Amino acid sequence: MVPDQEDRIATLRWGVYWLLIALAVGSVTGRILSVNSIDLTKIERQRIDAAVGRRAKQFEEKGISGGELEEKLTRVRAEYEERLRLQRPFLSANDRSRWCTIRALVDHGTYEIDAIITDSTQYPVWNTIDMVKHEGDDGQPHLYSTKPPLFPTLVAGEYWLIKKLTGLTLKDNTHTVVRIILITVNVTALVIFLLMLARLVERYGTTDWGRLLVMVAATAGTFLTTFAVSLNNHIIAAVCVIVAVDAAMRILYEDERRLRYFFLCVASASFAVAVELPALLLLALVGLLLLWKYPRQTLVAGVPAALLVLGAAVGTNYTAHGTIKPAYAMRDRGNDEQGKPRDWTNGNWYNYTFEIHDPHNSAKSPRVVQSYWSRDEASLARRSAVDRGEPSRSVYAMHMLVGHHGIFSLTPIWLFSLAGMITLCVRKEEPSLRLLGGVIVTITLVVFFFYLMQPQENRNFGGVTTGLRWTFWLVPLWLLALLPAADWSAESRSRRIAAGICVALSVMSASFATWNPWTHPWMSQMFAHLGWIEL
Repeated sequence: MVPDQEDRIATLRWGVYWLLIALAVGSVTGRILSVNSIDLTKIERQRIDAAVGRRAKQFEEKGISGGELEEKLTRVRAEYEERLRLQRPFLSANDRSRWCTIRALVDHGTYEIDAIITDSTQYPVWNTIDMVKHEGDDGQPHLYSTKPPLFPTLVAGEYWLIKKLTGLTLKDNTHTVVRIILITVNVTALVIFLLMLARLVERYGTTDWGRLLVMVAATAGTFLTTFAVSLNNHIIAAVCVIVAVDAAMRILYEDERRLRYFFLCVASASFAVAVELPALLLLALVGLLLLWKYPRQTLVAGVPAALLVLGAAVGTNYTAHGTIKPAYAMRDRGNDEQGKPRDWTNGNWYNYTFEIHDPHNSAKSPRVVQSYWSRDEASLARRSAVDRGEPSRSVYAMHMLVGHHGIFSLTPIWLFSLAGMITLCVRKEEPSLRLLGGVIVTITLVVFFFYLMQPQENRNFGGVTTGLRWTFWLVPLWLLALLPAADWSAESRSRRIAAGICVALSVMSASFATWNPWTHPWMSQMFAHLGWIEL
């Protein structure tokens, strides 16, 4: 093929990439702009109308009518719209936990989320179960988010800027501020992810069909786009992984020696660790490879990058909790003499009760909040079936792979990725890519067995969620592994048809949760309908 023709075809491919990216961005942005607990909209309106109707009847019985009645009812409706509000742009306790930290940092200057959780006028919007209790700087017990604080701290910087420039606040302009941040954070991250992937696909793909198949799968066939409507760590981790891998491949395979690539590679891998702890394996493998091949550049640029990012992660955690240990490491600190888990005063931050006093009504009895994650029988009984965990490891492994949360049953395009991993490891004509295949296989197997060997309560598929969310940060690696299998499928019509069917099924699973990614997968709901499992 002549060079001019090759350039034209490459230009055409890039045009298709941009169209696919535009498709993903437009779809996700539209979903963000409609983010709402829409199932609560009608209930909220009915509650408000009923409450206003009762007050109107009381006013009429007192002889109030005409303009005075309308004026009073206007004030009453505004009051009830605040007190009885159910609509919110937060879709789960998981993302609300992060939003509580963001608001607490900017509005109250602290990581303590008590002031938000205890506000009775805000409780229906801001309540969360993903919180712990421990002693604060003032020596008093406070509530804190369970989420690693570095990412929420950075997002709080954007919220601070929005508040200073526009006067909008998360308390009074919740939907507007949340949607601005979701678009600037999640959509921007998604664009970066897809552009970086397109660059890798162009450099390492060998067929037009293979390149386009990978990009179609990336833009519509994974759960990353599903979760783009919710503030989460998975999209951020995926971006960090693709940036780190791109930089590493430039260094290891394309003779790139500039220090900025070493810095970028290690910094991105380190930030992936800050938001997805198992990504420590990626950082270790990539860091050791760079240190082995290019020790000077790695020591000069890579090590400072790791110290900077991981230092920020540890520093924000210490500022928030007074310890370098993450909150989820304080779940089990032994039992007392009766065999019950020790409470928060003895180091188990997840075993607590907390009295919430209404600041608007001091005479009102306090509301008592009990940790959702306590391990006593009453607390365990309150949990959903998925949060109680799967007792059998073999059953859990089956459902992780081909069951109701299965990697291959929900997103069968990863079957081609599995074949691609094997191809990368054994292909003789491209021995340099064996290293890439080995890294992907190693990380995939270690992460799988890490979660398989968790205690029962952690064998929960990531909670009520559309897929096995512990694995979402691996999506960039699996898409790279998909590339050789996608190129192979280009050689045969039957293979292309099979790949197309797998993509279609994957897109269906990714699109099933139209409004909220924090819902059970379609396969789980089907199994429950058939009576095979309990949700």
